[in-house]
Amino acid sequence: MSKHTENTDSIVRSIVINASRERVWRALSNAEEFGAWFGVDLGGQVFVPGERVRGLFTHPGCEGLFFDAVIQQVLPQDVLSFHWHPYAVETMVDYSGELPTLVSFRLDDAPGNAILLTVVESGFDKVPAQRRRTAFEMNTEGWEIQLQNLLKHVSK
Repeated sequence: MSKHTENTDSIVRSIVINASRERVWRALSNAEEFGAWFGVDLGGQVFVPGERVRGLFTHPGCEGLFFDAVIQQVLPQDVLSFHWHPYAVETMVDYSGELPTLVSFRLDDAPGNAILLTVVESGFDKVPAQRRRTAFEMNTEGWEIQLQNLLKHVSK
């Protein structure tokens, strides 16, 4: 029996950020600042567990698409997590009947007073089969881009 080693349920990406824990946490947990580097207009919103945040994406090519998430957990300077529907890009599709994935950002100390930020998006095995692979591939690439965006944002 061969062992299947490729994980198709979770994306895990990490980056070391040479900034204080407070600075990285603010970039994650302040909704407007999150939107600034993530590319979504979350003006006037706040990340509160159990609450929904919604805003239009500001990336070129994403016109008319919404970031729509329900905040799961806010553990100050440690963990921020939310549920959302990954790669929900078809404006005529109602994704509300699908089980969302869970996105979790975790901050850990790294050498030299830096922060190791890890993002995990899990639950892809519950995404409908016809869009599971595309959502997984697009978000794998997307998290690599977004972590670079965050790095640039906190380095300003």
